[in-house]
Amino acid sequence: MISCSAPMRNLSMLTPMVSVFCLFILLYHITTVSSTNPRYIAVDNIKLNCGNDRNLIGSDGRKWAADNFKFFPQEEDNLKSSISEPTEGGTVMKAPYTTARVSYSQFTYVFPVTLGPKFVRLFFHPASYSHFERSTDFFTVKAGAFTLLRNFNASINLVDYKTELVKEFCINVEENQKLNLTFIPLSTSSGNFYAFINGIEIISMPEDLYYSPSEKLPVYVGQSPPQFYINYIMALEMVFRLNVGGGLIQPLEDTGLFRLWSPDPGYFMGGGVLPHNTSLIPIFSKIPNYTAPDELYRSARSMGPTKIKNLQWNLTWRLPVDLGFNYLLRLHFCEIGGEISVIGERRFIIYIDYQLAEPYADVISWTDYDNTPIYKDYVVMIQNKGVDVDKKHTLSIDLHPGTDGTSNDAILNGVEVFKLSNKDRNLAGPEMVPFLPALTTNESKTKKTIIIAIVSGAGFIVVFTSVCCMVLWKLRKSKRYGSYHLLSKWWCWRDPYKGKSTRTKASSLPEERCRHFSLDEIKTATNNFHNELIIGRGGFGNVYKGVIDKGLIDDGMTVAIKRLNHEKSNQGVKEFKTEIEMLSQLRHVHLVSLIGYCNDEGEMILIYDYMTNGTLSDHIYDNEEDHLTWKQRLEICIGAARGLHYLHTSDKNPIIHRDVKTTNILLDENWVSKVSDFGLSKMGLDQTAVSTAVKGTWGYLDPDYARRQLVTEKSDVYSFGVVLFEVLCARKALNPKLEQEQWHLANWARKCIEKGTINQIIDPYLKGKIAPECFKVYVEVAESCVRDQGIQRPTMNDVMEKLEFALELQKNADATQDKVNPNGEITYQGVLSFHVAEPATGASPARQINFGHMLESDSGIGQTTINSGFTNPSLESNSVSGTSRDLFTDNSVTKT
Repeated sequence: MISCSAPMRNLSMLTPMVSVFCLFILLYHITTVSSTNPRYIAVDNIKLNCGNDRNLIGSDGRKWAADNFKFFPQEEDNLKSSISEPTEGGTVMKAPYTTARVSYSQFTYVFPVTLGPKFVRLFFHPASYSHFERSTDFFTVKAGAFTLLRNFNASINLVDYKTELVKEFCINVEENQKLNLTFIPLSTSSGNFYAFINGIEIISMPEDLYYSPSEKLPVYVGQSPPQFYINYIMALEMVFRLNVGGGLIQPLEDTGLFRLWSPDPGYFMGGGVLPHNTSLIPIFSKIPNYTAPDELYRSARSMGPTKIKNLQWNLTWRLPVDLGFNYLLRLHFCEIGGEISVIGERRFIIYIDYQLAEPYADVISWTDYDNTPIYKDYVVMIQNKGVDVDKKHTLSIDLHPGTDGTSNDAILNGVEVFKLSNKDRNLAGPEMVPFLPALTTNESKTKKTIIIAIVSGAGFIVVFTSVCCMVLWKLRKSKRYGSYHLLSKWWCWRDPYKGKSTRTKASSLPEERCRHFSLDEIKTATNNFHNELIIGRGGFGNVYKGVIDKGLIDDGMTVAIKRLNHEKSNQGVKEFKTEIEMLSQLRHVHLVSLIGYCNDEGEMILIYDYMTNGTLSDHIYDNEEDHLTWKQRLEICIGAARGLHYLHTSDKNPIIHRDVKTTNILLDENWVSKVSDFGLSKMGLDQTAVSTAVKGTWGYLDPDYARRQLVTEKSDVYSFGVVLFEVLCARKALNPKLEQEQWHLANWARKCIEKGTINQIIDPYLKGKIAPECFKVYVEVAESCVRDQGIQRPTMNDVMEKLEFALELQKNADATQDKVNPNGEITYQGVLSFHVAEPATGASPARQINFGHMLESDSGIGQTTINSGFTNPSLESNSVSGTSRDLFTDNSVTKT
């Protein structure tokens, strides 16, 4: 621009050709150099500080307007909303989080705005507000005819322990319309719920930014017709906006649209390289310069230079989304390194949700030049199959090397994901269901407390004295278990599952979900622990089949009763308490239900739902009759994966099972699988390994966990991979009766995969009954689960979805066979084969697992080195929590 200033002053003196040339250079510099400045000026730019009667400056320096008569909410005269400040201390907040508008009744903000699409951002700071109890915020938010949120609870939706939450939507406003935002508290007879909002931001957006002009329609992945029109009668919710390979991009660093771009490590599955070009000035010749900030195109992820083509390696992102909606995915690309400038040098394939979206992705072919941003839009439908109770789905984005041999690489700079409203104009995901008994107002609590105090005050001293005397008498009388008995009796009397305790409200449970049984009741149910009622034996002790009388449970029921054997078991109070706490708080169709417990007179007993069909191991080993069909096995594995996925995504912290195996997968009368035995479970940290002593079962133990003594959800994934191979091969996880090379099933299966002979070790009963396409997907999942390093393994959600896909392939193949030969036996003559290349990080697929393992014992921690073949002679003795025979039997529940 500076170099042209002199010619511009004398433009009239130049020839027309020189004038045109100089103007071209000037416009080019304006387009490129000025691209670092905001590129869009919004007509409507409203930032409302709800609940505050004065203007304030936010943390980013922007001004938030006072909540005054201009947008003052409409509401019923006798139910005015409140202006309130957070009453709790802690983090110092800035606008718009310093105040809120809070109400037990419906209220509406009315915004007179111009014609066209708008960003609508809602800001929430879930806190205790005056006269409003925290966590009783359950409400619906509507924008005109659109339902944006339904029975929404801000505190439940918080991620990464943040204290605030922003929900962003795109809504089009028609001519002569106003933008109305209505907040509607949940209405029930069981509790008072309120709605609140801290801040509202409304920003005009370019008409074609996310809505689709007819000449630029997104690809509708896997659907016909293959294009999707996002019209102005739809609303959009921003679900993810990621700066791939880069850092956080703040709203003021955006293009005048004030979008927040987050880093992607929490969603990227690992591997590859991070190309950066901090001096890049993007050339916006293919897309508008307000599409995304320059910073987005200065970083990326790619596979990097590779010498050997690896068709099993993708650049992969996993994004949790709600079921039952279409999603717009915008992928941003820019060749930024300078090394790629010719068409075909970097050509790759794009899969979205495991469906082919782009067979020949080539950034240079789209842009003609490097340093030129481009984006591609795709829409994918996430079907609601009606089977996932948590109504969540993991949306996958996979960039795969091209199959034509010209390139082994891929690149991506940014990702945006939007949920699209359905035909009912709904954007709301799964409804949050409040736990009504726990949600009462402070006022009602106070009244109940006063009443209880008045009624029970007179007898309190007598009861308290009696209880104390009884405790002291019992403790003095009992000497059998020493300090352990003292601890267990104290824990019993404080009974953490009845009434209030030191536990938080979130984990205080109604008595009917986990009740305390007396020892007399248990003896009656088991005929005084009669040997004929034993249905299982394990490391914990015996499991009895019992019947709880109608006098105890209304309809009477058959139950499984697990009784600790104090003399033989290594487990104790900690494991007993862990199992109760875990299963009392968790309810899922694929987790075994805990009915109650007993800890009278030094006993530790757990009572579960009775599983008619026993354990999974009962049906895959040494079973000459009643073989499980292949589809039954798939459905059982899918159910167990769902249960484990539920654990791994429970609340804010994952729960790591640490003892996944076939004996801990139970089957009810309908062959529905349920994960059991939570005595070794560990509360994890999201995306972070937890340092802990190694515990588990030989043959299923994650080698990465054993080496580093750091446990993650991927440790359960490894164990589940062993289960998948057991189901396929009908072989035990460890079997020293076989040749040494075959003792450890996971190692042996991976070696067979490497040699291309995995079909030779599958269960003979399954020969000819597995569709080849189903077999390929199943073995791919199993192999990926048992890779040596946790980072190489998929998440449990990925495993679950791949198994569902395998089942669908099997059903489709069976249906095709049935058409060809109706009512005939379905057989597949093709040879089953599968081969996996070496993982991206270089670990050999069939690598022998050798690790130093820490063993816990009463005398302390000892170091014992083991390998997958158990060649250490010392392990053939009783030194490892039981005999060598126990280590390799079906009923082994050896835990170290």
